[in-house]
Amino acid sequence: MNTHSETKSVTRIMRNLHRDIGFLVIGLTLMYCTSGIILIYREDGFLKFENIVEMTIAQGLSEKELESALHLRRMKVEKQDGNVIYFNYGQYNALAGHVSYTTQEYPWIIQKFNVLHLSPSASTIHLFGLLYGILLFFLATSSLFIYKKGTKMARRGVILASVGVVAACFIVL
Repeated sequence: MNTHSETKSVTRIMRNLHRDIGFLVIGLTLMYCTSGIILIYREDGFLKFENIVEMTIAQGLSEKELESALHLRRMKVEKQDGNVIYFNYGQYNALAGHVSYTTQEYPWIIQKFNVLHLSPSASTIHLFGLLYGILLFFLATSSLFIYKKGTKMARRGVILASVGVVAACFIVL
């Protein structure tokens, strides 16, 4: 039977918290890393569907005004033939104000998860990122308290954590 001092020890508390928070973070990490991997390949059209957009905007726009009106990232005007401006996504008829272009979009569920990586601090979803970061920080630091001080496993944990910090600094710098 456990004594009162065993159940109240820092090591025991840290193990229990580390275990429970660790299981919670597993699910969060699986979703977060999946959307992160998808974002890495966003330029390759990975899992994207083409979407044709046709609309009427102001007539007689210049190339710069067209870029500003459409808000398309990496839009490049390729040529102008009379009243028609051709750009890398489609074309714009300056006389009629008709624009037609193709975009690539993720399915709605992937778009929702990608918001986790792209959330501005003004958005309430950034609180998820903050909470996730705090939970990961807790997991990282609590693992140092799982084993009693001075044991072989405690020293090994400190050494591995130090190697991780050095590796991260090496990668960034």
